[in-house]
Amino acid sequence: MSPPKPIGVGIVGYGFSTRTFHLPFILPNPSYRLVAFVQRHDAATDSRTGKTAPHCTIDYPEARRYKGHEEFLEDKEVELVIIATGHSSHAALAIAALKAGKHVVVEKPFCCSSQEADQVIAEAKKSGKVLTVFQNRRYDSDFRTLQSLVDQNVFGQITEAEIHYDVDFPPWASGNPGPDFKPGGGLMFGIGCHVLDQAMALFGQPTSVTGFYRSLVHPSKSDNAFTIVLQYDPSGPQKDLLVTVKGSIVSNLVYPLKYFVRGFDGTFIKHGEDPQEPQIVSEGMASTDPKFGYEHPDTYGVLTTSKKAHDSQQEKKGKWVGNMPSLKGDYMGYYEDVAKAIRGEKELVVKPETSRDGIRVIELARESAELGRTLPFA
Repeated sequence: MSPPKPIGVGIVGYGFSTRTFHLPFILPNPSYRLVAFVQRHDAATDSRTGKTAPHCTIDYPEARRYKGHEEFLEDKEVELVIIATGHSSHAALAIAALKAGKHVVVEKPFCCSSQEADQVIAEAKKSGKVLTVFQNRRYDSDFRTLQSLVDQNVFGQITEAEIHYDVDFPPWASGNPGPDFKPGGGLMFGIGCHVLDQAMALFGQPTSVTGFYRSLVHPSKSDNAFTIVLQYDPSGPQKDLLVTVKGSIVSNLVYPLKYFVRGFDGTFIKHGEDPQEPQIVSEGMASTDPKFGYEHPDTYGVLTTSKKAHDSQQEKKGKWVGNMPSLKGDYMGYYEDVAKAIRGEKELVVKPETSRDGIRVIELARESAELGRTLPFA
């Protein structure tokens, strides 16, 4: 039986995200064929350095290049549209692509408001096409490891979970955002949407949200540090569960804390970062390299449980304790799952409704912080 025809891919935007998080995992995948880009600006050379800025016509001359999305969406060979543009354009471009009969991947954050997200989801249902969000952090090495441990029930009933995502004064967060908040701005939208997606992938919708946020660099209502506390149905099996999601641009740790999860039967503490982004950006490693996606043992998490989960654990005082080797980080798996969903071979893993719920949590967390009280999730 011959393999299925590759899915034609068109990408709107040719920035860092496209070059780092999408193309390295699409190009080696036989399920896809790169067809076209939308890049408005022509190739340009920096007069000071003499270097040409990255441009799709130079890097991928075999692909078609469009200056606007209208003509791009008329390209019949483009079956899957990846939207990797500024946050404020996500909703309009996604709706236009769905109306044109395309499957759609939207970069995070999905939209700038839950209302916009609802509109995009409604259009996807009307079109019958696959709509998903690029929540690639579900495919991080550390999260895949934690999810596996939850699936193995090594924690028993989970009572508390902390999910952190700290970035130590990154260049993209150093600018002055101004005194006011713009929907889609701030660290909650920038990276909070990742950790909230992980929280809801593990535990589902909360029943209440309590939020705190600060601006640590410039006086502003746009956050660059946040804490969000999620609580669950007080009459259900998660009544004793407390989930805390945190992010900050002040870290000062070589290996920042990522997860602290504890339950009646076990506890897991994990520091360090998924290696895939630095392997591509800093090391120039190909995503097909056999070493790609594997963490260094120095950053393995420590698992304590009454149920043995791995041979590296030692029994101490009636519990198994030891470093838990991280599973391979697998952004390639994200696009493999999308291809299977498009072909009807597998249920969509990253559902847009979960990303919409994450945005709703962000909205409620900001409102909670301003009012100084806990709000119901609705």
